[in-house]
Order: sequence, then C-alpha cells, then structure tokens
Amino acid sequence: MTGKTAPAAKKPAPAATKKKAAPAPKEGAAPKEGAAPKEEAAPKEGAAPAAATEEPPAPEHPPEQPPAPTDQSAPIPTEAGAEAAPAPAEAPPAEPPAPEPKLEKPKEEPPSCPLSLAVEEVSENSFTLTWKAPEQVGRAGLDGYVVEICKDGSSDWKAVNQEPFLSTRCTVPDLSSGDKIHVRVVAVSASGSSAPATLEQPVLIREILQLPKIRMPRHLRETYIRRVGDAVNIMIPFQGKPQPEVSWSKGGQPLDSSRINIRTTARDTIFYIRQAQRADSGQYELTVQINGTEDKATLDIQVVEPPGPPQNLKLVDVWGFNVALEWTPPVDNGNAEIKGYRVQKSDKKSGKWFTVLERCTRTSCTISDLIIGNTYSFRVFSENICGLSDSAAVASGVAHIEKTKTTYQPEKIPQRDMMEPPKFTQPLTDRTTTRGYSTHLFCSVRGFPQPKIIWLKNQMEIREDPKYIALIDQGVCSLEIRKPGPFDGGVYTCKAVNPLGEASVDCRLDVKGES
Repeated sequence: MTGKTAPAAKKPAPAATKKKAAPAPKEGAAPKEGAAPKEEAAPKEGAAPAAATEEPPAPEHPPEQPPAPTDQSAPIPTEAGAEAAPAPAEAPPAEPPAPEPKLEKPKEEPPSCPLSLAVEEVSENSFTLTWKAPEQVGRAGLDGYVVEICKDGSSDWKAVNQEPFLSTRCTVPDLSSGDKIHVRVVAVSASGSSAPATLEQPVLIREILQLPKIRMPRHLRETYIRRVGDAVNIMIPFQGKPQPEVSWSKGGQPLDSSRINIRTTARDTIFYIRQAQRADSGQYELTVQINGTEDKATLDIQVVEPPGPPQNLKLVDVWGFNVALEWTPPVDNGNAEIKGYRVQKSDKKSGKWFTVLERCTRTSCTISDLIIGNTYSFRVFSENICGLSDSAAVASGVAHIEKTKTTYQPEKIPQRDMMEPPKFTQPLTDRTTTRGYSTHLFCSVRGFPQPKIIWLKNQMEIREDPKYIALIDQGVCSLEIRKPGPFDGGVYTCKAVNPLGEASVDCRLDVKGES
C-alpha cells in the first residue's frame, strides 16, 4: 500500500516545481530540477531517499522556500525516517516583529507658587496687591495670574479676573468698608496651575487717613534755571488720603494753560512747558489740600539767555607799552548776573584776535606788554551763566605804540639842615715809639661843612715839613711821623675848624732810643 500511495502523492509535486521554476530561467539549476519528477514516478521504495537527495539544492533558491509548506499539506504515511528528512531544509515561517512600546512624554510640572504677596494700599472700597513672579515657570512659560478673593467666614472663592494677566500688581475694587477679605494668587500656564500664594491675615477694608504732604525734590528747592527755548518738565510727588486737590498759581493768579500744561495723578503732579521764554521766569506756588488741610510749596524758575554786549567801550590812555580801556555794563544781562568780561586785542599786521583778560570783574582794565610799532584794536564780551554775549563791543579808536624818548629826572628831595660844628668822635692817644721807626697818630672828627684839620707840635703848627704826612679820609685824621728822633717827642695837637666853630684833641709822643 505504501508503495502505491507514494507515487500518487508525488504527482502534484512536479507541477508545483515547474510553476515555481518558470520565473527563474536564468539560473542553471532550474533545468535539473525539472528532471526530478520523472524519477519520482518510479514505484520504488527508494523514492523517499531520492526525495531526500533532491532537497539540498532548495537553499540555493531562497525565493522557492514559501511553497514548501504546500508539499507537506498531504500526509505521507511512510516511515519516520522518510518524513524527518525534509524537515531540516525547510525554515519555519518568520514571525512579524513585535511593535516597539511607545515612550510616553513626561508631563511638564506646573509653575511654582508666586512670591512675596503683599498689600500695597487699602482704601474705603478697594485694596491693591503686589507680588513677584514664581521661581519656576516651566518650558511653556506663564499665561498669567488669577487673583481670587473670599470674605471672612465664607468658603466661596471668587476670581477677580476672568482671564489670566501677566502684571504683578492688581487692584481689587467694589468692596464694602469694614469687610475682611482673604486673598490668594495662582500662577497659570499650559501645564496647569500653581499652588496658591495666600495672605496670612485677611485684609480689612477701611480708609486710612493721611495728611497732605508735598515731597519737593532736593534740586527744586533752589532756583531752577533753564535756557530760553529749552523744555521745562518737572514732576513733584505728594501724598495724602483721601485723594487731595492739587492747584497751581503764579503771583496769586491761575496759570496760562496755553503755555503751561499741568497733569496730576494720584501720587504726583507734572509741570510742563514745551519752549521756555524769559516771561516764564518767576515763583510758582503748588497747593495740595484735603478737607481744609493743605500743604504748600514754591517753585522758583529762572529762564536765562546770553547777555548783550558791553556799552561805551573807549580808549582812555596810551603810554609806553600800555593801554587803558573803560566800558559800561550791557543793557540786557540775559536775566542773569554778569559773571565778568572777556577782553581781546588784535594787531593790524595779523588781524587775529587774542584774549588778554578773562572774567574781568571790573568795567576798566589796563593792557600791558604791547609791541612797539604795532597798531592795536580792542573788543570786550559780556559773560553770564549762559556764556559769552553773541556780539562784542569794539573800541572806536586804535592804539599805536610808538617809540618815545625818555629823560631821567631825579626826584627832588628837600635838603635837610646838616650844619654842625666840628666834634671829635675819637680822640688821640698817647704813644711811645722807637727811634728810627715811623709811627702814626689817629683821631676821628665830624662836622658840616667839612672842617679844616690843622696839626700842631708843642703848640706850633706843623707846616710843609717832609718829615710829617697829614691825611683825612671820611672824617678819619692821621699824621705819619717818619723815622722820629729824640727831638720829635712832645705834645701833638689836632685842631678842626669850620665856620660854626673849632675843636681840638692832643696826645703825648715819647721817642726812646734803641736798646
């Protein structure tokens, strides 16, 4: 039975192999596989081994593996060895790959709680909150904040704003005086809402009275100076509750709204002039009033411009290398004090102006060190806090420095009466000398007119004797006795004589012999 059934079961196999081999005619193994069905048709028991020998070429053609399960669809009642042989050549059908699990994106955390929630201001029907942004806002960023309130004793929280806003300041209006309000603030983003920031104590709605007070800035407590054409923009803060009334005036009169703009808010008032003019100078009075109580402050504004030129500049005198100038102050000082004057000179040769004096505080000056032979012109500028005047005063005349002859005239001093009779200030002294050695006698005398000196020996006048030499120099009288001998000793007298009188001194001279 097995031998008969085996050929019948193998008949479809050649047809299947031919159909499968047709799409691959280029491969050389295809014609050899076509001969296999003819050998299988032989009703021999060796068919099973033949089938086993033809199976190995199957791996050479991977596309022909899918039809292999069709050959195994019909059961072949042969020996166990015949059915086990084809099993290693046929690969089991590949299982489809298992789908990879999808990684879920981590959920973004909501923002953290707002920080530093505090009450900034409370009035009789509202209050104002402030807070700071949370530390963490997430990748999506903040959509804003939602403020919620709840009356004390109730658990009904109501949102003040229907849509989130990004401001960190919020005023809660339309409240009743005396209410106690609990408050919380929530930060909102695309990933959710933060934990609420709450106040520890409820807010008591009541009016806090505050006296009016003007907080004048330090730089406005002195005169506020601006130039003509500049803008004046001043902001002065004040305080007071309830909202005070603010008014401005100048000289007791309301301000000219066509030139001065005033804008007042709950905390400050702004004084603005687009282009200042000198007529805008003056004192402005600011008044802040609440129910009869008021505070006042004065704003002093000075609008200035450059001054006009000096007046009546003229050359007063020219002497030697010097020139004297005089002028009068300008008619227009530019609404500011004149700080001084600038004096300049120009010589005719170069035509250039050079400054010789700056900030001269007087209305006259002397210019020195001018060059002989040059002709000079002079001009003067006025100067105030804005700077120099736009134009200068020019002297009408010119100064020509000429070389002049000068003669020295000694100063006449009134003569003093110096008349005096002779008087010896140093007398003669006794002397002892040695024979053959010259000696000198000295004395001093004064008197006016200069006295005449007469020398005497033993009351006898010494005349032209070559043995004696008499000299006088600056009132010092001297008598030289040349090589005295024993007969030259005696009493010597010096007499001084002038028209007012005479005086005399004497001494004794001893001459000793050589030992």
